[in-house]
Amino acid sequence: MENLKQAIISYSSTDLKQRKHWYSPAAEAYNQARPCYPQNLISQVVELVQLSTDSKILEVGCGPGTATVGIAQLGCSVICLEPNPDFFRLAQQNCQPYSNVEIQNTSFEEWELKPFEFDAVLAASSFHWISPEVGYPKAANALKENGYLILLWNKELQPSYEVYQSLSQVYQLHTPSLDRYEDQKTQEHILRQLGNMSIDSGQFKNLRTGQVISEVTYTVDEYLTLLNTYSPYIKLDPETKESLFLGLRRCIEDNFGGSLQLSYISAFHIAQKVTSEVRES
Repeated sequence: MENLKQAIISYSSTDLKQRKHWYSPAAEAYNQARPCYPQNLISQVVELVQLSTDSKILEVGCGPGTATVGIAQLGCSVICLEPNPDFFRLAQQNCQPYSNVEIQNTSFEEWELKPFEFDAVLAASSFHWISPEVGYPKAANALKENGYLILLWNKELQPSYEVYQSLSQVYQLHTPSLDRYEDQKTQEHILRQLGNMSIDSGQFKNLRTGQVISEVTYTVDEYLTLLNTYSPYIKLDPETKESLFLGLRRCIEDNFGGSLQLSYISAFHIAQKVTSEVRES
């Protein structure tokens, strides 16, 4: 848990201006290659929280609208906050068919709090970018009494361990620091820690969780586009990234026919706001 907390502190302590533009070089790639949240996962969330056309939702860090579209189809009111100007533009495009969605180009930290207004606060793979000392209290204050915090996660897409072992040789040659593999057990452990943080904040209770495992096939081009959206790859200097990607391309084309079978865990954490009476007692 401590390592995860340190990682989140590292993310959230980055200068806000830098965070706003962090994904700009990868915004188009993110929109193309990041997987959606499975519809059966969204359906479970809708049922558990009892979302309806009358619900009012605040989405924190909507990115290009990866989760927004699935929620918007309910017909409920959605206000999305997205600080990155490139994601903001893409979200406007992707959500254009939904008049019930409003997207604001601002960060959650800078957003002017509207107390007790929302039935749910939603964050899809974004809440770790916000300091826990800011994120959980502000989310709770934005919610109506007994409102819900909904956290959605898509963990990193992973090949089988046997495939990883071949790719590992490329990483060891070019970027040993990126040579790591998270099996399902490890990813589930990380997800449990992320969920527990909402309860540990003292702002939420009654944590409910669920997950769906999906399998997809990515061509080598799609896979390299996907890698370009992960923070460790965004940090790489261009020359190192070029040599790494060339090595990965050759490995995938020579050994796996130019495509990879990948799997990923999609998960939800739903926690209910602790009422003010309980918090004060």
